[in-house]
Amino acid sequence: MNPPRTDARRHHDPDVRGFASDNYAGAHPEVLAALAVANGGHQVAYGEDAYTENLQQVIRSHFGPTAEAFPVFNGTGANVVALQAVTDRWGAVICAESAHINVDEGGAPERVGGIKLLTVPTPDGKLTPELIDRQAHGWDDEHRAMPQVVSLAQATELGTVYTPDEIRAICEHAHARGMKVHVDGSRLANAAATLNVPLRTFTNAAGVDLLSLGGTKNGALFGEAVVVLNPDGIRHMKHLRKLSMQLASKMRFVSVQLEALLARDLWLRNARHANEMAQRLAEGVRAVHGVEILYPVQANAVFARLPHEVSERLQKRFRFYFWDEAAGDVRWMCAFDTTEDDVDTFVAALKEEMAR
Repeated sequence: MNPPRTDARRHHDPDVRGFASDNYAGAHPEVLAALAVANGGHQVAYGEDAYTENLQQVIRSHFGPTAEAFPVFNGTGANVVALQAVTDRWGAVICAESAHINVDEGGAPERVGGIKLLTVPTPDGKLTPELIDRQAHGWDDEHRAMPQVVSLAQATELGTVYTPDEIRAICEHAHARGMKVHVDGSRLANAAATLNVPLRTFTNAAGVDLLSLGGTKNGALFGEAVVVLNPDGIRHMKHLRKLSMQLASKMRFVSVQLEALLARDLWLRNARHANEMAQRLAEGVRAVHGVEILYPVQANAVFARLPHEVSERLQKRFRFYFWDEAAGDVRWMCAFDTTEDDVDTFVAALKEEMAR
């Protein structure tokens, strides 16, 4: 019997792109080139390599001289590790009801991290001091999980973006009540591109204690990082990362991707392009009678409502997901490799299906 072939084969059409998720996109060529450079020879394992060391300098250039990055495998891992670092066993995290940690992480913060989530309904995915106060109480009540952290997503799961002043107000409010602030930054680059400000402006300069820094949605092959911004208030990160099964032995391959994105302007170029494609898509969709855009398009997502049967027909031509199938709500995502032709072709198909 002949052994199975091991030569690489292409199993998909590389010219086909949809609007389901920015996770569908491949890795940016500059990231792949950086991985090839890091691949030669031997480097010390578990983060003692030259690439992880240099990543610390890159992170500090964006987030200040006390920032420290802890590379991890994925976004859920980053969130679980980060939230464990700022909660006690009896602690709780206040978040938007629509937050990724509540809706899309399979219960990992609660089941793996052992953290109670205290959720708040929000009209646009964004927390405010007033909304936070719906859950920020009962610190001395042993019958209730103790609110210790406010977690906000930037950009939010609904594609909206906090301004620096909004984040500063949340941080001041949370800190005054003895709570820390975590940012789920899986799309932090998209938020910075929208705001047109440096990353530090709405993170450490605004009072954020730690964040989950995204790479995958911004052009990395895999890998994120927990970035500690307030070292005085964060404990045992190295041990928590290992305990949570997020310590990469060959960490250089995570670190070099983040370095490739952040050392120059690749992170910003990718995010700006994805955001611009979302704006182009929104402009095209607004011209289609019978389609309603649900939220402000401030990052790389467009949420819309249209007839259910139209979406089902359109899904046979392009990949995308229902957000609320009962209501007919859908989400269309753009990525760093989305092209103007992709957007225009999709809008033309939407018009065709709406006209049927």
